[in-house]
Amino acid sequence: MVRDARDRDVIVENPSRIVSIGGAITEILYALGFEDRLAGVDTTSLFPAAALRDKPNIGYMRQLSAEGVLGLNPSVVFAMQGSGPKETMDVLEAAKVPLVLVPETFSEQGLVDKIKLVGHAMGVDARAACLTAAASGDLAQLRELRARVTKPVRVMFVMSLQSGRTMVAGRKTAANEILNLAGAVNAIDSFDGYKMINDEAIVAARPDVVLSIQRSSDNLDADQVYAHPAFALTPVAANKAFLQMEGLYLLGFGPRTAAAARDLSLKLYPSLAADAAKFAPATLTVNCRG
Repeated sequence: MVRDARDRDVIVENPSRIVSIGGAITEILYALGFEDRLAGVDTTSLFPAAALRDKPNIGYMRQLSAEGVLGLNPSVVFAMQGSGPKETMDVLEAAKVPLVLVPETFSEQGLVDKIKLVGHAMGVDARAACLTAAASGDLAQLRELRARVTKPVRVMFVMSLQSGRTMVAGRKTAANEILNLAGAVNAIDSFDGYKMINDEAIVAARPDVVLSIQRSSDNLDADQVYAHPAFALTPVAANKAFLQMEGLYLLGFGPRTAAAARDLSLKLYPSLAADAAKFAPATLTVNCRG
């Protein structure tokens, strides 16, 4: 039995056919040695690459169909909090298949709790303890690296920039927390979530760096940012400071999050290279598969 994000107890009697909705969940299941039990994954399950290559794809986690999920005959469904649409989740909740809703809390503790919950639901608390110990150790090393940052840079995370409309990350987002973990400051601190902002707000925020994620389509590039009339008036254009990282790695808050924050920190603070080289994330090499 496991208590999930709905504050409900879910009994998982037969975890032999799993549908995983959420890249971090899939990553945890692979790390715990359950890839053979995965009956299907969603499109955010980008790591390891074998997940989307070898497993049936049920589509994007926020645009699911109940038929697509239940048609795989799962014995348990793990879904990240925020999966949808609501109508689909209502059908899955009403089905006889156990639905475990995994909390999405963007914090160090939230990352550890996510691993513990999935491991407990699968009946492998010892394996989960192995993985959480590795993740906790990585986060501790990251704190030591972060302590060496003497002048935090102001970073604006841009989700999209289309037709002059700029969507950025505020507080209580994965982007905000990964910036904190990397020793940076979010240039947007006046609202929660992701919102469109105008040119005046961009100029007023005075970001030193723009950070975005890599996409297969509608990909934001450096030239777009530097040519934008508002960013042209900020240190971003003057410094030619535009960074991109793979989305799940950067924002997924799975086992590799400390490694992603280390890599981002190194991009933001090249002077930390010698210290970063000493930080070898255990989650990238540890064997917690039983």
